[in-house]
Amino acid sequence: MTSYVIEADGGSRGNPGPAGYGAVVKDAADGQVLVETAEAIGTQTNNVAEYRGLIAGLQSLLALAGDGAAVEVRMDSKLVVEQMAGRWKIKNEGLRPLAFEAAALARRLRVTWRWIPREKNKAADRLANEAMDAAAKGRPWRLSGSTGTGSTGTGSSRTGSTAAESTGAASSRAGSTGAGSRRAGSATAESGGTGPAGGTPSAAGRSGSRENGPAGSPAGGPGRKAKASASPAVAQDSLLDLLDSDDVSAGQEAVAPVTTGTGWRPPTTVATSLLLLRHGETPLSAERRFSGLGDPELNANGIAQAEAAAAELSRGPYGIQVVVSSPLRRARATAEIVAARLGLEVAVEEGLRETDFGDWEGHTFTEIQRRWPDELAAWLADPSAAPPGGESFEVAARRVQATGDRLVERYEGRTVLAVSHVTPIKMLLRLALLAPLDALYRMHLDLAALSRIEYYADGPAVVKGFNDTSHLR
Repeated sequence: MTSYVIEADGGSRGNPGPAGYGAVVKDAADGQVLVETAEAIGTQTNNVAEYRGLIAGLQSLLALAGDGAAVEVRMDSKLVVEQMAGRWKIKNEGLRPLAFEAAALARRLRVTWRWIPREKNKAADRLANEAMDAAAKGRPWRLSGSTGTGSTGTGSSRTGSTAAESTGAASSRAGSTGAGSRRAGSATAESGGTGPAGGTPSAAGRSGSRENGPAGSPAGGPGRKAKASASPAVAQDSLLDLLDSDDVSAGQEAVAPVTTGTGWRPPTTVATSLLLLRHGETPLSAERRFSGLGDPELNANGIAQAEAAAAELSRGPYGIQVVVSSPLRRARATAEIVAARLGLEVAVEEGLRETDFGDWEGHTFTEIQRRWPDELAAWLADPSAAPPGGESFEVAARRVQATGDRLVERYEGRTVLAVSHVTPIKMLLRLALLAPLDALYRMHLDLAALSRIEYYADGPAVVKGFNDTSHLR
């Protein structure tokens, strides 16, 4: 099977300033250049331009090879590679929509991510510099040697060019440390503050300010480049997995939690313990399809998962006194298997149901991205946006918070098992942690996983367990 390489880059002269990106698609076997694309994108930051370059490269490969193609994405942006691999947080809200757009495209491919040093990214760097030259002059980018003009604000591309052509063009175009290069003069900060790097960059140079990496990551400070060693290829994972049906949440904080306190004081009252169990597997979850108010039953594996959870919860220190469940069949069946083992009845709690995904119910993420691209982009960027005919996360957050408050009040001092779905369970956990709504992006919850929150009348809620699947092994 043919495999491919995408090399992508982007930059800004001024950060923000005249910006552009470039991307190259190559045959991985012989390095032949199959597609080149670039665009002058007006006044933008380095990070925006780099993400735009990645998106253009992924789009070009999909147009060339279709879904399922194997590709190694190579970039000299440590930030983009680490964020797409899921190791660094996306702290800049302005980058989040671009990151999700890139993730949606990458999900249609078989991607590995690799950071490369700048000197090994010359083809994409050349194209990005050409695009920045065009942006600085207020003109669209034109392919080297082309007599066409293209359309302002849109990228141009070519296919079928050879590696020799690309190499020759690179040697005759920008890419040195002279005025034509975005990196004229000195190296820049790979990881640092949000403003321009200290010192005054060359008028033609690329300002090096970057969004911070993870806590404790090297940051060179103003005018210095953080050291970045070549990282191994990373299989598509992490961030991309967040775009699956029940595992997707969105945007910014919408509902302020009411719990107060620090969590460090010893409790002076008996806790109300809320054990949270996600339902077992269904045919839709097995195929990674959006599963909201659609009502599939557990499959054979889901029943086995529920029985394993029942065996675990019937012993040890749990001491469950109450079992409540979402009204949906997959949750109720899971709850009934556990309750039968415990000798308890199941009380149905409407507020524990999953989010309503409306017209997206039963579809895969790829199908939704193709049929409702604009609606999906809005949904991923804004918790007040709802799927067509569905429920927004902002609305779901209010419902789940009210339900959690009601359960804690009704069953004060007791141990309650609540069988529910990904979104409500994550909502309850993030409320207990006083976390914003977008913290849900950083949680992964497996089928039939157990989590635990303890609520104290004289203090805060305390999370004592999360995504425990040891009973399934």
